Amino acid sequence: MPPDGADKGAGRETTRIRRLRRHLADLRKRSPAGRRFRDGLEHALMSSAAAFAAYLPTQALGLREGFWAAITAIAVVQTEFGATRTTARDQFVGAAIGGAIGVAVVLIAGQTIVSYLLAAALSVLAAWMLNVASAARLAGITATIILLVPHPGTSAQQMMLSRVFEVGWGVSVAIAVVWLAERLDPRRPTSD
Repeated sequence: MPPDGADKGAGRETTRIRRLRRHLADLRKRSPAGRRFRDGLEHALMSSAAAFAAYLPTQALGLREGFWAAITAIAVVQTEFGATRTTARDQFVGAAIGGAIGVAVVLIAGQTIVSYLLAAALSVLAAWMLNVASAARLAGITATIILLVPHPGTSAQQMMLSRVFEVGWGVSVAIAVVWLAERLDPRRPTSD
């Protein structure tokens, strides 16, 4: 168990990070219109390229709902490679946690509204307990997909595997697109 001071230090660090993010957002809002357009266009092109590349081969890969790969790619793409990797990790871990818990709840309790509430809550809690709170929302969303989205002719296990694979594919494509974009952009140094 960490000493009491460690908890306070972590809380202060989190507060500082939030404050820095707000400050960065404020600075972006004050950027000249031309700069915002260029940055927005760059992000738009990377996001749409990643979504297209993630969606295009889904039928050949046997993914019935390839739009989840495209959605994931758009959600993961950031303007910096490091931020993209972090978001990608959160997306994949959240999908895996929510998928596993969603399937477990369906197998134990069936597909009811009460089991859905249980699966969503347990998924979010599990992400926190595994020290990946940043993946908690995605865990709850994946549990929601497993328990509430109709999937006729498909078992909960197949649905979970499909969802995790679609998310994993979308994450991989997003990482590749941002990595490639950074290497092709002569204006900025590459980060690894």
